[in-house]
Amino acid sequence: MRFRPADTHAHGNGTAMTLPVLLLPGIGGSGPDHWQSHWERTDPDMTRFAPSDWDRPELADWCEALDRAVGTLDRPPILVAHSLACLLVAHWAAARETPVAGAMLVAVPDPCGQAFPDEARTFAQVPEQPLPFPSLIVASANDPYGTVDYSKRRARQWGSRLIALGPLGHINAGSNLGDWPEGRDILTSFRAEIEREGA
Repeated sequence: MRFRPADTHAHGNGTAMTLPVLLLPGIGGSGPDHWQSHWERTDPDMTRFAPSDWDRPELADWCEALDRAVGTLDRPPILVAHSLACLLVAHWAAARETPVAGAMLVAVPDPCGQAFPDEARTFAQVPEQPLPFPSLIVASANDPYGTVDYSKRRARQWGSRLIALGPLGHINAGSNLGDWPEGRDILTSFRAEIEREGA
């Protein structure tokens, strides 16, 4: 199923509504200082999925939570995933045919890396087939959970465009990015591309 911008509707003030964004935090749930939380607080088009347990993630539970979240939206969303949720997107897309407009995958972790948490082992066997929707991977030059080379490999497998940034750590609250304006710009451009291609 291909999303078409004609499916959009208008806000009450008459301005066109852009594609909805579904925020997918990683393990721990992205606290108040995380850029995902900043975005959610300031943009009414952004919502967050809600698995049963942020700290002891189970793949089946997170997939069901993503099903529920997408099901509440009136149009196919753009998924904005961080860390472990990037692997969730790959697992979920391989098992579902739910329409999604695209996915922005930030700081993809390497399940074979020493830093990968044991409690996330149900996510470790990551599907390698291309994602069935437009996608891009945003990688940091010094991410302790996944190298740029790892992100390049995933980008080739998933058919994703890769945006390699400077040393931003794990692109999380510890990176002190605040609202992360650069990430917002990346998402804005990506969303505009999807809407143009669907026209």
